[in-house]
Amino acid sequence: MDFGKALDALKEGKRVSRSGWNGKGMFLFLVAGSNFTVNREPLASIVGMGSEITYRPHIDMKDAEGKVVPWLASQTDMLAEDWDVVSLAVQADRVKVEV
Repeated sequence: MDFGKALDALKEGKRVSRSGWNGKGMFLFLVAGSNFTVNREPLASIVGMGSEITYRPHIDMKDAEGKVVPWLASQTDMLAEDWDVVSLAVQADRVKVEV
C-alpha cells in the first residue's frame, strides 16, 4: 500500500512497516498526545521537577533491537508502495522503552 494508506492505518491504531526495511520486527505506531507532570530525570534537569509537559501526537518506531525511537518519513518512505499493516504476532513482541 502507499504512504497515505499507511498513515490512515496508523490513525486507526494499527502498526505499519515497509517490506523494504532490513530490520526484523521493525514497525511504526502513532503515539497519542498526552500531558504529565515531570517526576524524574532526564526531564527534571531540563524543564524542572513538577513542570507540566504536553507531548504532541507523533509517530514512533520500534527498531530491530526492540527499542523505540522517534520517526520521520524520508522522501523515499513517502513515495514507497511497499507499506503493510503489521500482523498481531509482531505487535505482541515486547517493546523495551529506554528513557
